[in-house]
Amino acid sequence: MPNYLFTVEVEPQYLPAQSAPDQHVYSFSYTITITNSGDLPAQLIARHWTIRDLQGRTEEVRGFGVVGQQPLLQPGESFRYTSGCHLRTPNGTMEGRYVCVAEDTTVFDAPIPLFVLEADAQPHAVPAGPRVLH
Repeated sequence: MPNYLFTVEVEPQYLPAQSAPDQHVYSFSYTITITNSGDLPAQLIARHWTIRDLQGRTEEVRGFGVVGQQPLLQPGESFRYTSGCHLRTPNGTMEGRYVCVAEDTTVFDAPIPLFVLEADAQPHAVPAGPRVLH
């Protein structure tokens, strides 16, 4: 039986130049690397995100593909893209899933692990670098 598996790595980043904390706008980018770790070619068809801020507001985002594409990945192949979101609080979280279809027409989900979005609350601190969550 084939193994159907896309692995997802996330690198979030706060964007101070695109944020306006006095207006409760905190901008973030996130770079996603999706790797086909399975046995068959498969295509990412759709996405579903859950975005939460510190005040409990939740936004659900659903749509076809990512950044206007529905990449077809061969086993071992990766696709990388960058997107973004805005929060009304300096911190929040994102998580979700990709809906994928393998070459044999099997539909499977690729979980996007929960990751943290954090505005730099201490401008004098030495940045720790991007977080990579698996």
